[in-house]
Amino acid sequence: MNAERNRQVLLAARPNGEPKGSDFNLIETDIPTPAKGDVLCRTIYLSLDPYMRGRMNATRSYAEPVPIGGLMEGGTVSRVIASKDDQFSEGDIVVSRTGWQDYAAVPGTQLRKVDPDLAPISTAIGVLGMPGMTAYTGLLNIGKPQPGETVVVAAASGAVGSVVGQIAKIKGCKVVGLAGSHEKCTYVMEELGFNACINHRASDVAQQLAD
Repeated sequence: MNAERNRQVLLAARPNGEPKGSDFNLIETDIPTPAKGDVLCRTIYLSLDPYMRGRMNATRSYAEPVPIGGLMEGGTVSRVIASKDDQFSEGDIVVSRTGWQDYAAVPGTQLRKVDPDLAPISTAIGVLGMPGMTAYTGLLNIGKPQPGETVVVAAASGAVGSVVGQIAKIKGCKVVGLAGSHEKCTYVMEELGFNACINHRASDVAQQLAD
């Protein structure tokens, strides 16, 4: 019986348009051994976010691009397998940015514990993670919505937009979503509680917004 290995997804080529399988390379490596102060983590959930597409381009941006042959990065929820940091114990659930791989040995300073009794642990990279914080901060600190105002939300069925709309509703706003299909609009209105949703692929988007 073969010993378990660490699967990693590397960027093999700069995508042209939508990424395809050949733009990535799946390899297997030894499971890393944690050094002093490190924690060995086993990935449970990996967040796949829109910003990752930009990181695949060799262009100047707010963050360095993923190098060819480099590990694809991303937020993760993991279980601690072994720890050489006194702040973490085997079995702890943590959130970090260990990327597209099964295992990672990272400094304990780069980890944050997740309370599994607070909410489903997957929410640590969703509504209680970067997407949720983006929605909360962007809407309340920058948008500053007032009761009775109309808030229009792009990508309303997505991780950020879905939270923006629900917070806006709580604040007493009328919320109109924009989504790319009838099915998404149905979800936005029936599941998320938006007042209305417009398919942005329609020919009369401007008129629907005016109405």
